[in-house]
Amino acid sequence: MKKYLVIGNPIEHSLSPQLHNHWIKANKIDAVYEKKKINQNEIKDLICDVKDKKISGINVTVPFKQEVITYLDELTDQAQKTQSVNTIYLGTNGVVGHNTDVDGFKSSLKDEYDPKNKNILILGAGGVVPSIIFALKNMKAQSITISNRTREKAENLKKKFENIKIVDWGQIPNFDMIINATSVGLNAEDEINLDFSKTNNKFFYDVIYNPTETNFLKAGKKFGNKIINGKLMFIYQAYYAFEIWHKLLPKVDEEVLKLLEND
Repeated sequence: MKKYLVIGNPIEHSLSPQLHNHWIKANKIDAVYEKKKINQNEIKDLICDVKDKKISGINVTVPFKQEVITYLDELTDQAQKTQSVNTIYLGTNGVVGHNTDVDGFKSSLKDEYDPKNKNILILGAGGVVPSIIFALKNMKAQSITISNRTREKAENLKKKFENIKIVDWGQIPNFDMIINATSVGLNAEDEINLDFSKTNNKFFYDVIYNPTETNFLKAGKKFGNKIINGKLMFIYQAYYAFEIWHKLLPKVDEEVLKLLEND
């Protein structure tokens, strides 16, 4: 039986096992997918387990999407350009790091919103943000502005991606779409504490999918904006990882959507 993992810290909230094990069962694959809370000093041994074929694949979530790169033999183009890895597998020349967050984000917007020629504000500068910036640039966004509580992290992103703007935390410049890419919202009581009272008919996107409606999204809805959580992004980044590992495309249907409705 093949073994797959999602690693992170925290990891308790992750619904990756429900999703992947559903697809594994539906496609009659002899495998199991589990979640594992780790510390940074455990990464090297896990990558060795992939090399030794004890583990067939790993998904990576916060805070290790950059940290794992040191231990990998090869990066795909998207992983290289974003310096962010969320999917690991054994390739011909060693252990490969890939990034399915880019295509996951793009696919999540397919029937929801077109960022072309739009002004985008992103809250946060870690984890998945390089993937979102990369995707938005590919989708021809007009402008991308970053606001992060630690300005230095935002400045580091500016070194990687040309033409992005940075504003201090608390400032709300004009935007068409705002994305919460911070971890604020994983706990039900979390508040971003930004004033959205002057927004209307904008698009609020939260990469968090559990809980379904964070306080950030509730604020957006309260002032008459369209809202969407990270459920579709989560599903599609898993969809592309599943394709890499198992060489087949799983179904994204109502049954899959219902798997993630467990606030």
